Amino acid sequence: MSHISRPVKVASARGDARRERWREHRQARRAEFVEAAVRAITKHGADVGMDDIAAEAGVSKPVLYRHFSDKSDLYVAVGEWGADLLMKRLRPTIEQPGSPNERIRRIVGAYLGVIEEHPELYRFVVRRTFADRPVTQDPVVAEKTMIANTLSRLLGEYMRALGLDSGGVEAWSHGLVGMVQASGDWWLERQAMSRENLTDYLAQLIWYGIDGVLRSAGIALDPDEPLEMDPRLSLVSDDETPDAGAEGR
Repeated sequence: MSHISRPVKVASARGDARRERWREHRQARRAEFVEAAVRAITKHGADVGMDDIAAEAGVSKPVLYRHFSDKSDLYVAVGEWGADLLMKRLRPTIEQPGSPNERIRRIVGAYLGVIEEHPELYRFVVRRTFADRPVTQDPVVAEKTMIANTLSRLLGEYMRALGLDSGGVEAWSHGLVGMVQASGDWWLERQAMSRENLTDYLAQLIWYGIDGVLRSAGIALDPDEPLEMDPRLSLVSDDETPDAGAEGR
């Protein structure tokens, strides 16, 4: 029996290796097509069609559909590509220490810098509807949630270090993310001011909100001075609790 079983095991291992190589090949091709889609969006705008994407990739539409279950699958993959780019730009601005004003300006400036650099990709991702997908697969929702969760963790650490109630930080963080995104939408369409000026205005508004909360508790901080308690944080995924145990403190 042992002589019979060994060849079967070898054959099974070879089959597994072939499947793994095929899986890696399909992942690589899929990534190539996503990057081709991004290039096509940059060239043709947010209303790009599948024909344009296929042409940019140098393949026919049927070949595209071999690697994506449907058009929405490709759109979601492009959205995830854009969200990953934004996270790569935001991560160092969030993790680097500094004064409140420095940290706020870095985060807002990095976000506006990405949408200014890739305006058509931003429009494509934000304006594209993913109604046929669960909300957990919407890259826009996932991106906003990750940023808001990270801000919640950051604000929560500061509030508790100052002896303040941190129960509202999650609501504040989602509100701040929504405000910056809405302002970015307006700015991309109107271009009524420079990115630097918009960054200044938003950073000022955000700090005034934080300062108002602090002053209501009798605390006054210099926004241009680094805080002694300066938590170094990384981005928080949407399935992590951003401010565990903080509510009601």
